[in-house]
Amino acid sequence: MPELPEVETVRRVFDRVLTGKTIIEAEVAPDEIVLQGAEPLALQSRLEGAPVAGTGRKGKYWWIDLGDRGVLFGHLGMAGWVREIGAPTIRIREHGNAPLEDKDGRPKFLKLRLRADDGREVVMTDGRRLSRLWTANSVESDERVRALGPDVWSEPPTAGQLQTILGKRKAPIKAILLDQTVFAGVGNWIADEVLYQAGIAPKRLGASLSREEIKMLLDKLYQIVDLAVAVGADKAQFPEDWLFHARWGGAKGEETFRGEPLVREPVGGRTTAWVPTKQK
Repeated sequence: MPELPEVETVRRVFDRVLTGKTIIEAEVAPDEIVLQGAEPLALQSRLEGAPVAGTGRKGKYWWIDLGDRGVLFGHLGMAGWVREIGAPTIRIREHGNAPLEDKDGRPKFLKLRLRADDGREVVMTDGRRLSRLWTANSVESDERVRALGPDVWSEPPTAGQLQTILGKRKAPIKAILLDQTVFAGVGNWIADEVLYQAGIAPKRLGASLSREEIKMLLDKLYQIVDLAVAVGADKAQFPEDWLFHARWGGAKGEETFRGEPLVREPVGGRTTAWVPTKQK
């Protein structure tokens, strides 16, 4: 699933192509799941002719400010992606190596296409239909954004703040890391990476972490997210010693990482990869 670095990369694509421009053409796929029952032609009409005042992101949600026409929001789900037509793009793991266009040259699994007044185009695609698009009058009025906790990259909590939160939680730290009301933007791979680099076992109860461990967790969280954002979420540029490169594949995946046994098991309802000899 695209997490904060991937979503920030997507936001920057929208910003580069659309901010300060006018959307002169929009194509909205009639997908009742992605649109959650909204009428595609109504959304298309709202988008066409709209000036783009800017873009934003909090956690895993991105948005486009349409001036007096409100705000378009999106969530990438498990396999959604955004790219500029004709420009280089990275591939998230869910894309594999399959062509991004069909035999007629159209983007596969197209959900949204926006053309700016300078001719540049940006598209959102999703082969699994788990992404979402919706609108609101403002960012402040959107209930989904309002329900999020602090964004872990742009407004990270202090060690003291997190210690207070964790002191009230009797859940595994892995599950707490995935709670978007506490850590907006963290997903499964970031949570595993942070716990590995901080040396903390995923099953540890949040309340059991010491002040020093909490500070280490926050430091690693910011460093990991900041680096991933800096390289545009390009996994080929992630450091070789990151657990990220070995954590995938389930039962058929790597059995060791850097010479140590690699365990995969559910924690907090999510598949978790960790190294027991390094994480306590």
